[in-house]
Amino acid sequence: MAKHKHSSSRPSRKGTGGDGRLWLYGTHAVGAALANPLRRCRRLLVTAPALQSFQPVAGNGTPEAPSPEISERHDIERLLPRDAVHQGMALLVDPLPAVALEDVLSATADQPNTVIVVLDQATDPRNVGAVLRSAAAFDVRAVVVPRRHAPEATGSLAKVASGALESVPVVRTVNLARGLRTIKEAGFWCIGLDARDGTAIAEAELGGRLALVLGAEGSGLRRLTREACDILVRIPLGGGVESLNLSASAAIALYEVRRRT
Repeated sequence: MAKHKHSSSRPSRKGTGGDGRLWLYGTHAVGAALANPLRRCRRLLVTAPALQSFQPVAGNGTPEAPSPEISERHDIERLLPRDAVHQGMALLVDPLPAVALEDVLSATADQPNTVIVVLDQATDPRNVGAVLRSAAAFDVRAVVVPRRHAPEATGSLAKVASGALESVPVVRTVNLARGLRTIKEAGFWCIGLDARDGTAIAEAELGGRLALVLGAEGSGLRRLTREACDILVRIPLGGGVESLNLSASAAIALYEVRRRT
């Protein structure tokens, strides 16, 4: 049964709930979090109209899932960043448990067509969220980012990821070049995507265990990251366009990889 709103647990900062907790918002992000057994959910705020269509989704959660609290839109908006498109719902959650790179590599050791994505200093949470969404669509096993110079798993990132934050592990590594060496030692072929250099991706030999490595928009791959890759590939462009944004490049490259695996 839905509970009526109360005013406790107001966050000290928009989008956070204290103690490392954060507010997720939007139908897909909230529904996926409620269905994720690894996610600890604390409070669920829903407007009365949103609850009518969302209730079947929320009902798929674990027995520990919080009961919906009927709330007004303005009460939800006070908890979230400005202009957050919350679709009438917000969910207070604990951060997901950290995932170690070694655990991902071990779990996929006997899977010949495993694909992972590595992001080199991609700092825009919306771009990273969009990459996660593409990663989920193309059955990527993990997205690896540096511990520094990468966005936190905020509500805005989760909203753009459209539920993929709950299904694709985000692995944070202290040293990306060292992480790439560990990935290669596990039998992965590291493919660096470069806007200006390398073999056209449609002509490259793709298959087996692959790590697709993408750099930040504008600066691209850093030197040490480029040197750690086994091959550089590019997406041929026309019409005077020099490059695509990170999320578009990731989607095209992942489609090309999966088309041949």
